[in-house]
Amino acid sequence: MEQTAKLKKKAKTIMPIILGAVVVVGLIIGIHALYRSYQFTSTDNAQIDADINPITARAGGCVKSIRFTDNQDVHAGDTLVIIDDSDYRIRVEQAEAALEAARVNTNISQENANSSKTNIPTAESNINAAKVRLRKATEDYNRYKQLLDNQATTQQKVDDSKAEMDAAEVQLETVNAQLAGVAKMAVVAEKQVDGAAATIRQRQADVDYARLQLSYTTVIAPVNGIVSKRAIQTGQLVQAGSPLLTIVNTDNMYVTANFKETQVRKLHVGANVNIKTDAYPDLGLTGHVVSFCGATGAKFSLLPPDNATGNFVKVVQRMPVRIALNLNDNSKAVLRPGMSVNADVSIR
Repeated sequence: MEQTAKLKKKAKTIMPIILGAVVVVGLIIGIHALYRSYQFTSTDNAQIDADINPITARAGGCVKSIRFTDNQDVHAGDTLVIIDDSDYRIRVEQAEAALEAARVNTNISQENANSSKTNIPTAESNINAAKVRLRKATEDYNRYKQLLDNQATTQQKVDDSKAEMDAAEVQLETVNAQLAGVAKMAVVAEKQVDGAAATIRQRQADVDYARLQLSYTTVIAPVNGIVSKRAIQTGQLVQAGSPLLTIVNTDNMYVTANFKETQVRKLHVGANVNIKTDAYPDLGLTGHVVSFCGATGAKFSLLPPDNATGNFVKVVQRMPVRIALNLNDNSKAVLRPGMSVNADVSIR
């Protein structure tokens, strides 16, 4: 009986202490939660995102070599896939041969144009000579005509001088026509040179295009990241546009946090964010708010809700918010797009 009384007395002494401790702990937790609600707004509806670059073939052909393995880290500029380029090299050679032929034709056209131009001075000299002959023939005709009026010569001399004058006029018309023809030929030759020059530009474009197609047979990584979803095998025949692989850009990872619409008014661009990942709770991540989505997540769904159907039920909407991460090599090595995170945004 005495032992039982001591235990009851002891229990009466301990219980107030326990209750007091529970109250103190509850107050501490409540104060901490109140403080956090005043300093931060949080959501666990968030995940890590990154740019995922699909790599497609830009030239068709047989896959000659694959220079990567699944889930391998690659750097921008690394060679990933080599496609057999035999056909493309032949096309480059054909285009280069056509370009050389066009250059030869241009040289020939230029020589023809130069030759046509040299004929113009000769034609002009012939015109000058014809003018001199016509002037002399006209003077002789007028002189013989005056002599005939004075009966100092014969009609035969007058007729001969008249014939000579007419012949000189015809010759002048002929050489004038020849000059016009030579000038026209020179113009045509110049146009042929211009056409040949245009052909050279076209053939040069063909060479550039053929070389560009040849360059597409070597597929290189456009960004740093991790290779995933390989869709090809060595020896496989691919067409232009065929998917080859996917690169997850690990240099540009960020967080997409879906905050409730009632929380968005507390957020602002540039606000600091503390981030905790479910996979690596001890990995401390920080970032800042970059931007807000142009619409709520429901508006981008496959079947967006229509509030005008008559059976409206109000649901708090979520607004996607993009958060930039402050990454280092350690975090880049372990983080992957799709991982769930908790985001605490400072609102003070």
